[in-house]
Amino acid sequence: MSGAWKVADVVALEAETPTARTIRLRLPGPVHAAAGQHVDVRLTAPDGYQAVRSYSVSASVPPDMLDITVEELPDGEVSPYLVRDLAVGDQLEVRGPVGGWFVWRPEEESPVQLIGGGSGVVPLMAMVRAHRAAAHPAPIHLLYSVRSPESVFFRRELDSLAADHSPFSLTVVYTRAAPEGHPVGRLDAPTLAEHVLGNGSDPLVYICGATAFVEAVSGWLVDLGHAPARIKTERYGGLGGTS
Repeated sequence: MSGAWKVADVVALEAETPTARTIRLRLPGPVHAAAGQHVDVRLTAPDGYQAVRSYSVSASVPPDMLDITVEELPDGEVSPYLVRDLAVGDQLEVRGPVGGWFVWRPEEESPVQLIGGGSGVVPLMAMVRAHRAAAHPAPIHLLYSVRSPESVFFRRELDSLAADHSPFSLTVVYTRAAPEGHPVGRLDAPTLAEHVLGNGSDPLVYICGATAFVEAVSGWLVDLGHAPARIKTERYGGLGGTS
């Protein structure tokens, strides 16, 4: 269904932060979203004006549902409606899932290093969930840079997974406010070096976030000896983080 517009039913909504929520969509037929893919959403105004935005899939829910997680942008045309006004029982025009580069598949045997900034965690969460659903034995680590505890997407699930002593592990870097006992500050090269899987294990690395974040992090990883060919990046604009 990737090329055609379809009408999807909104079947559930869940707040993630004060400005973001997860929308569960039921599509008119079987659908599978590879972890890391996104969908296009089209809204049409009464006067015929249309706006199309892309949002990352945060979970695939067989056989015919998927989740997207949307963060509201104050000057956005689409995200304020999706976060504030959309209700269960409404319908959205959807195209996808699409994307074949920034994806993780269970047949990959390597350790996985995920690095997300802000809402860039959304496609990475899809990878965490797919990895767990496959009972994959390889280590998977998420390094998550976020403004404050209130800004953490998927908080309860991430904490539960990290406490489960599974192959999944989690490091959260708080840039503006942190829980007691945690440092505050932007992710930098020394912090990154301390909290990523070493290049000796040859991990697949996925980075998603704002352009400046992605460029800085990918450069630091190369400086640490990670092969550029093993680093996959996704910037705001192509998926998730659009308005």
